[in-house]
Amino acid sequence: MKKLFPVLVTVLLIFAFPLNANAIVFTPSFEVYSQSAYMINLDTKSVIYEKNADAEQMPAALVNIMTAVIVLENCEDTDAVSIIADDSLYDEFESYEYPDDLRYAEIWNGDKLTVTEYLYALMLTSSCEAANILADYFGNNDIDAFVGKMNAKAAEIGATSTYFKNPHGLYDPEQVTTAKDMALITQYALTVPGFEEIATAEEYVLNPQNVDSQHEAEWTITHSNIIMSAASDYYLYGVKGIKTGNLQLGGRNILTMGSSDGNKYLLVLLNAPFYDENGDSKYYHILDARNLMEWAFENFNYQVLLSKDEEIAEIKVSNSDGSGYVLIKPEREVSSLWYNDVDTTAIQKNITLAEDVTAPVKKGQKLGEIELKMSDEVIDVVDLVAASDVERSFLKFNLSMTKDFFTSNWFVVAIVTSLILSLVYLAICIWAYNDYKKRAKGSFSNKKIVKKLYGNNRRR
Repeated sequence: MKKLFPVLVTVLLIFAFPLNANAIVFTPSFEVYSQSAYMINLDTKSVIYEKNADAEQMPAALVNIMTAVIVLENCEDTDAVSIIADDSLYDEFESYEYPDDLRYAEIWNGDKLTVTEYLYALMLTSSCEAANILADYFGNNDIDAFVGKMNAKAAEIGATSTYFKNPHGLYDPEQVTTAKDMALITQYALTVPGFEEIATAEEYVLNPQNVDSQHEAEWTITHSNIIMSAASDYYLYGVKGIKTGNLQLGGRNILTMGSSDGNKYLLVLLNAPFYDENGDSKYYHILDARNLMEWAFENFNYQVLLSKDEEIAEIKVSNSDGSGYVLIKPEREVSSLWYNDVDTTAIQKNITLAEDVTAPVKKGQKLGEIELKMSDEVIDVVDLVAASDVERSFLKFNLSMTKDFFTSNWFVVAIVTSLILSLVYLAICIWAYNDYKKRAKGSFSNKKIVKKLYGNNRRR
C-alpha cells in the first residue's frame, strides 16, 4: 500500500489541473523582477498569476524538494535510521567553480545524524552535505542512481520539462526545470507524509548522537525563507517555507506557500536578479514573493460567477401538456477566486439552446450550454438543464403526428407516386381499349369478306 499511495496521488494530481480552471490571470500593479513566476490556489488549482511559466530555468536548490521526496518514499521511519557523515562525499564541493553557490549546515565528518535531521538540514539551509549524504545512502552508494530515481519520479508526476543532474542543485547546464513543473512537483511532495512539516519549519535543532562528534553542543538551523521570520523586514504573516535556491549563473529562486482567510497559495519564482541597478545585492526573489503573496491575500476572494439557481431562459416545448415552455438553469454552480476590483457582471455569458424540443422532457435533461468568458478567455462551460419535467399531451401529440405526416416529404412522395401510378394505369387502360377496338373492327371486316365469298357459292 505504501508504494500504491504515491502512484494514485500522481494520477490525481495530473487530473487535478482541470480543463475548465479559471483561465483569467490577473496582473498586479507592481513590477515582478523574477524571470519566471507561477502562482496557484492550492484548493481550486486556479492560476492566480504567471509569467514565462513554461520557460526553462535552473532550479538551483529547489532540486532538494525532489531529493526529499525520494528519501521519504524510501524510508519508513526517518527517526529510526541514522547515517554517519563521510566527508569524502564533499570532495566535489572543494573544486566547484562558483563557491558562493555552496550552502552548508556545518555537518562534519563523523557526525551521526538521523535521516530526519539530514532532511531538515537539506530543506531549511540547502545543505550540500546533507544532499550528497542522503543521495549516497538511498542510492546504495551510487549518487547517480539516486538522481535516476529523481528523474523517474519527475516523469511519473508529469514534470516533462524537468531534468535533474544532481541532488543538491549546484550548477549544471543540463539541470533545468520550469515554474509550472516545480509547482507540480511540490504539489506532489505535499502529499508525501512528513514533507510539509519539514519544509515549512522555521528552525530545527541538530544534535549528533555520537559522543566523539567535533561539535561541542547541539546547534540550531533556520529556514532560508526570511518572509516567515517575524524578525525580518520582509515578514508576512501566513507565509510558510518551502525552499529557496541561488546560483550565480541562474539567479535567485524561491518556492513558498501561504494562506489567508482559508485560501492556500503556492508560488514559484525563478531567476530573480542578484543585484540592483547600482550593483548592490538585493533579495529580489524574496521581494517578489512577499509582494505577490500580499497581493493575493488582499485582493482575491471566493465569488459565485454563475448560480445554479439562476434562470437562464425558457425553451418552447412542442406537444407539451401545459404552458408549452420549460425553464432552464445551470447544471452546477461556478465559483472561483476572483479579483476584488473586477466586477463579475463584466463576464460574458454566451448561451446555446437546443432547437425543436419535444415533450416529454425530464428534469435535469440537457437543453443547452452556457460559456463564461472574460477578455476572450474561457472561464468555464456549463450544461443548461430543464428545471422541471414536461409531460406530453396525448391530443397535441396525435395532432402533431397527423400534421407532420401530411406535411412530411414522405407524404409528398406518396402522393406523387400515387399520381404517377394512376396516370400509368390510365394510360394502360386507354391503350388496351384502343387495341381492343382495333382488334374488334378487324374481326368484323373479315366476317363480311367471308360472308361475301361463301354467300355467293351457296347460290350456285
